[in-house]
Amino acid sequence: MRFHRLALSTVALVALSSFQGYNGFAYADEVEDTSASVDAAAEPVEKFDFQADVSRVLDIVVNSLYQNKDVFLRELISNASDAIDKARFLAIQKPEVLSEKSELEVRISYDDEARTLTVCDSGIGMTKAELIANLGTVAQSGTTKFMDALAEGAADVNQIGMFGVGFYSSYLVADKVTVATKHPNDPIQHIWSSKNGESSFTIGEDSRGNSLGRGTEITLYLKEDAEEYADFGRLQSMVNHYSEFIQHPIFIRKTEIMEVPDEDAEAEADEEVSKEDDLDVSEDDGDEDGEDETPQKMKEVTTHSWEKANADAALWNRPKEEISDDDYQEFYKLISKDYANATSWSHFDAEGNINFKSLVYLPTELPANLKSGDYNTYKNSIKLYVRKVLISDEFELLPKYLSFVKGVVDSEDLPLNVNRETLQESKILSIVGKKVTRKVLDLIKKFSEEFEKESDEAEIDEDGNVIEPEDGADKKTDPYLEWYEKFNPSLKMGVMDDESNKKRLVKLLRVKTSKSNGEWKSFADYVSDMKDYQDEIYYIPGTSIKEVEGSPFMEKFIEKDLEVVYFLDAVDEYMIERLREFDGKKFSIITSESVKFGDADEDLQKRVNAAYNEKFMPLTKFLNKFYGKAVSRALVSKRLGKVPAVVSSGQFGNSANMERIIRAQVFAHGQDDNQVKGMRTLEVNPRHPFIEKLLGEIPEDDAEVSQEMKDFLWSLLDTALLNGGYTIYDAKAFSNRMTRMLKSQFDVDSLDLLPEIEPKEEEDVPPVPMDGDGINLDDFAGNLDDFGDDF
Repeated sequence: MRFHRLALSTVALVALSSFQGYNGFAYADEVEDTSASVDAAAEPVEKFDFQADVSRVLDIVVNSLYQNKDVFLRELISNASDAIDKARFLAIQKPEVLSEKSELEVRISYDDEARTLTVCDSGIGMTKAELIANLGTVAQSGTTKFMDALAEGAADVNQIGMFGVGFYSSYLVADKVTVATKHPNDPIQHIWSSKNGESSFTIGEDSRGNSLGRGTEITLYLKEDAEEYADFGRLQSMVNHYSEFIQHPIFIRKTEIMEVPDEDAEAEADEEVSKEDDLDVSEDDGDEDGEDETPQKMKEVTTHSWEKANADAALWNRPKEEISDDDYQEFYKLISKDYANATSWSHFDAEGNINFKSLVYLPTELPANLKSGDYNTYKNSIKLYVRKVLISDEFELLPKYLSFVKGVVDSEDLPLNVNRETLQESKILSIVGKKVTRKVLDLIKKFSEEFEKESDEAEIDEDGNVIEPEDGADKKTDPYLEWYEKFNPSLKMGVMDDESNKKRLVKLLRVKTSKSNGEWKSFADYVSDMKDYQDEIYYIPGTSIKEVEGSPFMEKFIEKDLEVVYFLDAVDEYMIERLREFDGKKFSIITSESVKFGDADEDLQKRVNAAYNEKFMPLTKFLNKFYGKAVSRALVSKRLGKVPAVVSSGQFGNSANMERIIRAQVFAHGQDDNQVKGMRTLEVNPRHPFIEKLLGEIPEDDAEVSQEMKDFLWSLLDTALLNGGYTIYDAKAFSNRMTRMLKSQFDVDSLDLLPEIEPKEEEDVPPVPMDGDGINLDDFAGNLDDFGDDF
C-alpha cells in the first residue's frame, strides 16, 4: 500500500505524540544466553490481528520515517530506559516492585551464528493485557503528558512505560521479533511474537517460567542484510553514538575466542609418562637437562563478558554548583574529541514555551575545516538529545559561522521518533536554535569583558593602598584577544549572514589602527577616540600592516592626526558592505576619491582646491584625453603628499584590495574585466615637481606627442597604479618603456645584439677554481637583506 507523503507525515506526527518508551525487562547476573531458546519457549499461543493503525505505522516506519537503520537500537534503548524509570518511580511508593530484581540496567547480547540480537532491561514489564494493547495498537499516552502532569503534581504512572512507534523500528533490521516480558503484578511471564509483514501476532505463556524476574527481553531475528548488528564493535559504536548519556547503565555482552592450556590433554600425557616410568627399570640416569620440553597443548574456548558501553550520567542534567571546572573540561573532551581544554563554556536551562537544557563550549584551537576555509565543510557541532537520547549531530541548530562551538542540547519538547527532514523544519527546533545562538553570543561577550574587568580591579595591600605594578613586569595578555585572532573570521562571517544578531556581533570585533601601536581595539573605543568634528570611521584595506602604513593614502590622515582602521583580512571588505555603519558613524574607505575629512579648515581647503583646479585644468584635460579608457578621469588631488600621482577607486568602484580578492576566486566563471576593475581615478599631486614640470611640457591641442613624453606619461600612470595598490596594465609595454629609458640613460646607440664571443682554444681554457669558497643559500639570503627595500 502506498500513501501520499503528506498523509504519511500526518499519520507519523499523530503517532509520534505518544510516549516512545516501553515496559522493560531484567537480566540475570550470570552470563548465559537465553535468547536462543526464546522462539521455542512459548506454551500454546493465542493469535491476534494488528489494528489498522499499526499496519499503517509499520508501513511508515519501513518506507518513510527512518532513513538510517541504526536508529532501531536507539529507539529500543530509549524505550528500555523509560520502562526502568517507571519501575523506579513505582518503587518509591511500593518498594516490593524491585524485590525480584534490584538492578536497574539495560543489557544487550547477540548470537552471530543464530543471527539474533537481544535487548533486555529491568524495567516494569508488561502484563498480557498490556502486551495486546501496547503492541497491537498505537499508544495514545506519552512522556510529554506524563512530565506535564508530574510538574503539576498529578502524575499518573500509567502514562509512562508504554510502547511507542520506536518499537516498530525493529522491523527495519529484523524478519521476526519476539518480546518476553514479566510484570510484578502478573505471575506469568508472557511471550509476544510477530514476523515482518504479517498482519497478526501471537501471545503465549513462556515455558521457561519466570526467567526475567521483572522486565522485558526483545529478541530480533536479523535479516540477511543486517548481520553486521550481531557484532560487539558495531553495537558498542552505536550505543556510544546514540545512547551515551542514558541515565541507566548499558552493558553489552562481548564474545571472544581465546587459547588456553588444554588441561585434559596434559592429564592424559602425564598418565602415559607415568606408565612408561613404571615399565622403565634401567639404571641410566641420563642428563634430563638436555632433553627438549614437550610444547604445551592449547585449545580454543569461547568466553563471555559484560562491558559497560555508556558514559556516566549526563553532565548537563546535574546542578551547576555541583560541577567543578575539571568536570566541565573532561566532558568537553568527551564530546569534542579534542585534546586541548575549552576556552569557556555556558551551562543553562531555557524555560518558557519550550524547555531545554544546554551546555556549550568555545574551543581553544581552530578545527581543521576552519583552517582550510571551505565554507561548505562548516557543519554544526551541537548534538541534539531528547531525554538524553541522541537524535542527531547533523541538525543546523547553530548558524554556520558558529560551527566551531561544541556542545549539547537536550529537550523534553521534541518528538523522539521523527525523520530528520521533518524535525529540521520544526518550529520548535527553530526556536531552540535561536535561543542557543543568543546564549553563545552572550558567552563570547562575557568572555570579551572578563579581562577588562579584572584589569580595572586594582590590587590592595594590607593598609588599603593600591599596589602599583612594577616597572618591567610582564604585561598580561587578554585571553579573548588570543582567541579572537584565531576565530575572528567566523564572527565577521556572522556580521554578513546573521542580520538579527549583527549588532551583537559587531561589538565582539576587534581591529588594529594607525594609533593602536599594533594592539587590538573595539569599534566602540575607536568612536570614543574620534575627533570632535569627525563623523566617519576611516579604514584602509590591505594584506599587511607594513603595506597599509606605507600607503600614500595614509599621508594626509597622519598629517591631520586622524585614526584609520586597518582591515587586513580578505573577508573585511565583504563585511563592511553589509555593515555600513557603527553607532551612527558611517565607514569610509580612504582609498576612494570621494573621501572627506570634515575638519575645521574645510572652507579654506575648498578655496585652495579651486585655485589648484583652475591652474591645472589644461593638464587634467590633456591627461583625460591621452589616457582615454585607461582611467575614468584625471583630477587634482586634495590629499597627496610625497608621491606625484596615485590611482584611487571611484565612489562605487572596487578597491585595489577587493579587485585582487575577486580575481583570486577559484571557481569564478566568465569574469568581466571591466566590472572587476570598476571606476579608477588618477589623482595628480599639484605640489609635486614632476606635475609642475609636466604642466609646462604638455603639447598644444593639435601637436603630436613625442615618444619620450608618451613613455613619461605611461610610466607616471604605472607608478600611480602601484602607489594605489593596483597592478600595471601592460607588463610588456612597461618593459619596453623601461628599456627605452635605460637606453637613453646609458647613451646606448643601438639595442642590436653584439656578435657572439670567440671561444679560446681548449688548452688555453683556465681551470675552474675548486677552493670551496662558493656561495651558499644562507650567504645569498644575507646578501639580499643588505639591499633592504631597494631590492
